Parts: sequence; C-alpha cells; structure tokens
Amino acid sequence: MGNLDPSVAFDAVDLLGVLTNGVLGGAVARQLRLDPVGFVILAIVSGLGGGLLRDTLLQVGFPVALTNPAYLGTAIAGAAIAFFLQLQGRWTNRVLIVADALAMGCWAATGTAKALDVGLTWLPAVMIGVITAVGGGMIRDIAVGRVPMIFGGNTLYATGAVIGSAEMAVLHGLGLPNWGMAAAILTAATVTVVARRRGWRLPGAGEWSVRLPRRDRPRPSWRPRRPGRDPRRGNGADPA
Repeated sequence: MGNLDPSVAFDAVDLLGVLTNGVLGGAVARQLRLDPVGFVILAIVSGLGGGLLRDTLLQVGFPVALTNPAYLGTAIAGAAIAFFLQLQGRWTNRVLIVADALAMGCWAATGTAKALDVGLTWLPAVMIGVITAVGGGMIRDIAVGRVPMIFGGNTLYATGAVIGSAEMAVLHGLGLPNWGMAAAILTAATVTVVARRRGWRLPGAGEWSVRLPRRDRPRPSWRPRRPGRDPRRGNGADPA
C-alpha cells in the first residue's frame, strides 16, 4: 500500500471549501430572493473570491480558479444546491460551519505559502493568507450592500485565519510546508468552531477603552485680593 499524498487531502479540503462557500453564497441569494443568475454570481464570489484576490495581488499568472475547471464547477454546484434545497436544521448548519472552518484554514495556509514562494516576507505573506481566507465572504457581503461580517460583531473568524497563516509562515520557513498546512487547517477550524459555540468575540470600540489619569491643576496658595478689600482688615470696610 503506497504512502498517502498529503496534497490529495488538502485539495479535497480546498474543493470542499469552495462547495461550502458556494452554498453559503447561494443561501444569501435565497434570503434576498434573487434569480438563478444571482445565485451563481454570489456562489462564485463567495467560493472563489479570496483565491482570485490572492493570485491577482501576487501577479503569478492566471488565477487558479480560472485555469482549473473543477473550481468553477464546484462553486456552481454549490449555487445549485442552495437554489433547489432549503438548507435548514441544526445539523445542516453544523456541517456547513465545520466545512467552512476547515476550508478557511486551508485557504489561509495556501495563500501564505504562495506569498512566501514568490519572495514576500512573513508579514505580507500572512496578510495574503488572511485575504485568501476571508476575501470571498467580504466581497459577497459588499456586493449585496452589507457590512462584511469579518469587520466585527460576530464570533472569531478572521482571527483563526491569522493564526493559521502565522503557523504556516513559521513551518514553511522550517521547510515543513505540509505540516504547516495541516496545523493551519486544524488550528483555524478549532478556533472558529469553538468561538462560534462559546460566543467568543473581539472587543468593540469602547469596550477596552483606556482612560488616561486626569491631572488636576495645583491650586494657588494665595487668592487675588478683591477690589476694596484689605486682607489685613477683618471685613475689608473703609475706616470711619
């Protein structure tokens, strides 16, 4: 029995993420009562937008989503699932959350690795990884006139992408890209799912505000003399 190629498992998680986010994009289209064209566009944007942004920023040729037909086909399949099926219920929601979380870690690691391979340093590489992971959902929300969910008010999501990207940057530098991919997928998925379950959020504006101590002005040891009053006399009246 031959050794299992880790890239096969990573590719499967990648396509699972495209399908899941295609379904999520279609779910948004269903909420807005869009037609099939709207379903397909939101599914493609949601499932492939992060990778399109990544490859465009890195300028490494045509985006993979356009050269590999499996990506577009999988995103459109997600749109069809959301169009014909009403995906409701606790377990359906849980499956979509877990699949999306796994894909998010995979995309974060992939974006980071590609950025490092073209010569970027670790900080911009982590940024590219985060953009790859959350860019599709951000474009989808902007397209329908919503504030992107990653901007706050929701449980940790982009935070998991940051952690996964950082892990990939470290392990890629150590010559262990496959371990970096695995660590990013597991860590990012765990952080995202646990945060969703426990309601973990980053603090909003004003929740962690730091107030500087107020410095009172020293009071003068003397008071200015009022007109017509002599401080050496009792009531300051003029003598008779």
